[in-house]
Amino acid sequence: MSLFQPLAERMRPKTLDEFVGQEHLVGRDKVLRKVLESGNCPSMIFWGPPGVGKTTMAMLIANYLDLPFYTLSAISSGVKQVREVIAKARLKGGRAILFIDEIHRFSKSQQDSLLGAVEKGTITLIGATTENPSFEVIAALLSRSQVYVLEELGKEDLLKILRQAMEKDAALQKRQIELKEYEALLQLSGGDARRLLNLFELLLQSIQTPKAVITNKVVEHFAHNQMLRYDKGGEQHYDIISAFIKSIRGSDPNAAVYWLARMLEGGEDPKFIARRLLILASEDIGNANPNALLLANACFEAVAKIGYPECGLILSQTAIYLATSAKSNASYKALKLAQAQAKKTGNLPVPLPLRNAPTKLMKELNYGKNYQYSHDYEGNFAPQEFLPDEIKDTKFYEPGNNARENQMRKQLRTWWGKKYGY
Repeated sequence: MSLFQPLAERMRPKTLDEFVGQEHLVGRDKVLRKVLESGNCPSMIFWGPPGVGKTTMAMLIANYLDLPFYTLSAISSGVKQVREVIAKARLKGGRAILFIDEIHRFSKSQQDSLLGAVEKGTITLIGATTENPSFEVIAALLSRSQVYVLEELGKEDLLKILRQAMEKDAALQKRQIELKEYEALLQLSGGDARRLLNLFELLLQSIQTPKAVITNKVVEHFAHNQMLRYDKGGEQHYDIISAFIKSIRGSDPNAAVYWLARMLEGGEDPKFIARRLLILASEDIGNANPNALLLANACFEAVAKIGYPECGLILSQTAIYLATSAKSNASYKALKLAQAQAKKTGNLPVPLPLRNAPTKLMKELNYGKNYQYSHDYEGNFAPQEFLPDEIKDTKFYEPGNNARENQMRKQLRTWWGKKYGY
């Protein structure tokens, strides 16, 4: 392999035994290894964060099964390129592997163009995605594929990859390298093996002394001076979306639009941005302004229909609306408290009045007995206990201090009096 290739490419594993991480899939007697050993490889979707081995695993599968391997990127390919690959596969008698990176960026029509060839076995599809395939891959294609979840690489995995590079790469073998500290390297990699190796190589190139001693201070100094020129799709992907969300949460529409522009100019997937706005509308605004969730959902649907660049305006409008909205994380906090309680107290029985009683036996066992149907009472409310006895009177929802939720607090106090302390 050429030394002019990036280190991450030079260190790409040649066999499953060289592959680091994903033991739950490719370890001895694990599901994916068993599938390959059977010689019968189904179409599959690899779902996981960047740099955990999705592309490498697809290439290893093709090598293991000795099948023709074609690769397309959903960013730069379309139906025409898909059909060209299918035609090539037919000429070779079928049973070729087509790897599509970032398959979540394929439109419905582009994904539809794969169905016939996948069904007939002309191609075995392997798709890679960082997004939940349940939302991003059409149902017909999903039903014909196995979904495998790839996990983020841990500290030991990343260190093993680094040490393998120092031991096996021809270029690195010529250098005197002392990996004295590694925490900063691992932090900057964000769990992405490709990013880790390429950052490591750039770092070594910047060190002119005969012996390269790697410390956290050296890495941080290098990162401060060089990171803006390095791997826009890696750490900055997460840093900028974080800045965007925090700007909206902090009610700064100017910063929100700036970070939005940075993402759009950098080629970020608009649907990824819209999805994060949808989450924020519930997590950070909630019942302080329920219309925020409706607008964010409309934004997501419009972005999916229109696409880039026209959807940029819709994202801007929504980001500004959310940034200038009243804020409340009361619903988020209520859910976290309730989940903690559920884990702590386990499977508490449902109170008998609240149970369903579709059979005679259940009625004889007092299922549903003494339940008070709210609509039969004045104001559509009847005071009764809805929680298990062990946690009765427990308050999970504390309304936020804003106009709408203050009104909700007043109504809750009218209904429940002193029961929940509203």
